[in-house]
Order: sequence, then C-alpha cells, then structure tokens
Amino acid sequence: MRAGWIASACLCLFAASARAQPASLIIATVDNAQMLQMQRLTPVFEQAHPGIAVRWVTLPEASLRRDVASDIRTRGEQFDIVTIGMYETPLWARRGWLRPIRPAASYDEADVLRPIREGLSYHGMLYAAPFYGESSLLMYRKDLLRRAGLHMPAQPTWSQIADFATTLNDPAHGVHGICLRGKPGWGENMALVTTMVNAFGGQWFDMDWRPRLLSRPWKQAVGLYVDLLRKDGPPDATERNYNGNLSLFEHGHCAMWVGASVAAGFVADPELSKVANVVGFAPAPAEVTSKGSHWLWAWALAIPADISHKQAALARSFIAWATSRAYVQLVAQRFGWERVPSGTRRSTYADPRFQAAAPWARLELQAIDSADPRDATLPPSPYTGVQFVEIAHFPSIGDQVGRQISLAVRGRISVGQALTAAQAATRYEMLLAGYPG
Repeated sequence: MRAGWIASACLCLFAASARAQPASLIIATVDNAQMLQMQRLTPVFEQAHPGIAVRWVTLPEASLRRDVASDIRTRGEQFDIVTIGMYETPLWARRGWLRPIRPAASYDEADVLRPIREGLSYHGMLYAAPFYGESSLLMYRKDLLRRAGLHMPAQPTWSQIADFATTLNDPAHGVHGICLRGKPGWGENMALVTTMVNAFGGQWFDMDWRPRLLSRPWKQAVGLYVDLLRKDGPPDATERNYNGNLSLFEHGHCAMWVGASVAAGFVADPELSKVANVVGFAPAPAEVTSKGSHWLWAWALAIPADISHKQAALARSFIAWATSRAYVQLVAQRFGWERVPSGTRRSTYADPRFQAAAPWARLELQAIDSADPRDATLPPSPYTGVQFVEIAHFPSIGDQVGRQISLAVRGRISVGQALTAAQAATRYEMLLAGYPG
C-alpha cells in the first residue's frame, strides 16, 4: 500500500514538473546588430508567453546560410524558426520546405512594403515575415568631402565615386578612400558586384540563359571594383563583409561606404559611431543606368515545413511579435527611433518620430520602392532578382565567381583571368543544371 502511494506521488510530481517546463523554441539567425537587438528583447516576449522559452543559434552570414540550408534539405529539424532572405523564400516554398506564415488580420500584412512582401511570397502567400528590409546606399563623411572641396551629387556615378575615393584616400591618417564588401560569396562581394554590373548595363545571363561574364559591362564593373579596393580600400578588403565594414566606418576609417541601408541607423548613432555627426547619405552609385544599381533584400523569419504543428504554432506567435508594429514601438522606446528595424512597414516611414531621427529614411524608402527584381537589368534578362539570380544553382555560381574576383583584388590573378574562369565555371554549372549550352 505504502509503495503504491509513493509511486503515485512520484508520478504526480513528475507530471507537475513536466507541465511547469516551458516549451523550447529554437531560432537560427544571423549575427547582425538588429538580430542581436531582438535577442536582448526576447525576455519581453517570454514574459508575455510564459509557456515558451526561446533559444538562439547566432551565426555569421555564410555559416547561417550553409547550416540552415543543410537542415532544411535533410529535414534535420534542428530549428523551429530560421532566418532566410528573398532568394531562399520563394524557391524553398515552391519545394514545400516552408510553412506559410498566415498572419492574423491584426498583423496588417498590407502595411508591409510591397517589394519586400512580394519577394517573400509564393503564389501570393507570405512564407517568411520580414524582420528588416534594406536596399543599398552610399554613406560618406561630409567633413572629409568638404575639406577636399568635393560635393556629393544627388545621384552619384561609380566613375565619380572612384575619383572621390582617390582624392579622399589618406592611409597615413587611417582613412581609406572607400570601403566595399570584399569577402567572397554570393551574398557577400557578389551582392555589390552584381549591382555594379547592372549599373554598367550588364547582366548575368541573356534571354537564352547564356552567361555574359565576358561582356564589356562585366569587365568595366569588375575592373573598377578591383581598382577601388586595391588602390583606395583597406588592406584586408577581401576579409571584410557587412559587419567588418560597419566597424571600420563607425570608427572613422572609411571616407565612403556603399553598403546596406540598414547600417545607416548605426553609423548615425552617437552612442555607436565616432563619426555620427558628420555622416551623409546618397543613393547607391549608378553609371550608364540606375536600373538595378541598388539591391533589394530582407532578413525574414520562416518556419520549416517538417516541424510539428505544435512547434509551428509557437513559432508563429514569436514571428507575429518580432515583426509587428508593436515591436517597432518597443525598439523605439528602448533604443531610440534611429535603431528601429526599417525596410518593412510603410507605417514606420510615415511616423514623424522616425523621420526626425532618420535622415536617410527618404532615400531608403525610395530605393526599396524603385527596386524591381523582375526588371533589374538594362537588357532584358530571363531571371528574377536584383543582386542575385533566383535559380537553385546560383549560390554555387555566385560563390565561385566571388572567389575569382577576390583573387583579382588580392593581386593573384588579373581581372581578365578572373572573368574567364568565372565565365567557364558559370557555364559548367548551368550545363549541369540542364540549361542550354
């Protein structure tokens, strides 16, 4: 009798303990400042949802892409929420690898900027909710331009920026004429290089899917990119990604930086940036055209298709919180309006408090609204995407091309050799994928 009572009591205690344990929600994300900020605010969500404990897996961009893609393809079920972008979302949704977001009416999906919303949808349904969106901008030191007698045009060209970089380059005083993404990868150096190629009137493929990497625009754009980094960029340019260039600029080591518009809130924040009071903003450089000269991207939260219905429900509750209007207000209250996640909701740009705190807001909104992934090149192209090509083989192609261009920046090979190798690698990958030769 006593033994039975003890066993029954133990079972009751075990059941009570199990009920007290919160459900675990595992989120894979990139190590960008906005995501780290979201992690700092996670206790607010957990307090409102005491049955959920959030665990974070934070990775550098290249590692995140690799690990998340591997987990999704192999149905590893390591993550309940993954951070992906506008390249992966429609491709993975088409393959049935993601669950639709299905936000409630209170989420106000119509408030999400149309180019961002469409880029994260498949057949008109949202498959990833944008945490922040971005285009590219030119950020520059107004004090250095003024001292050199230079005036930033309303729409600069790459040729003008190259001349400015030569004038402003002052390594003896720790200032590089320009900072650009140099780390190789389809989402690293090739995000910028592709917009430069677009600006010079080029494209990845013609209408018959033939690679165009030996065309005049590619030679001009890549030649200028390599010259800029070799002559006027930091000596470790090929190791610098978004975070690396952000750090350089914040510490006053870049006269100019063509980078993600989302960085504007950090370089203009006196608590974070030593040059906050002298930062100016301009559109990303154009050249023969402005079409496709600035990229379009969003880091978004998505739900793998293979997790359980229970975990998916928990994931949706977190995503609804982290990508809501209320979250924008929370960030503004805690950190200031200049640090709110922008590039997602039109209501953010309409708020006078954001307008007052963000002198770059108008340029960023114009860049996002004018970016058209379906018409991003001067000659007609068969693909969707501004700084990427929305086909399954593009990451492999982009990574290989990025490595060749990185070798040219390091002086290991010439620009001509880099593009010849890149053309061959791209053609080979396309043949493997079944495209015509």
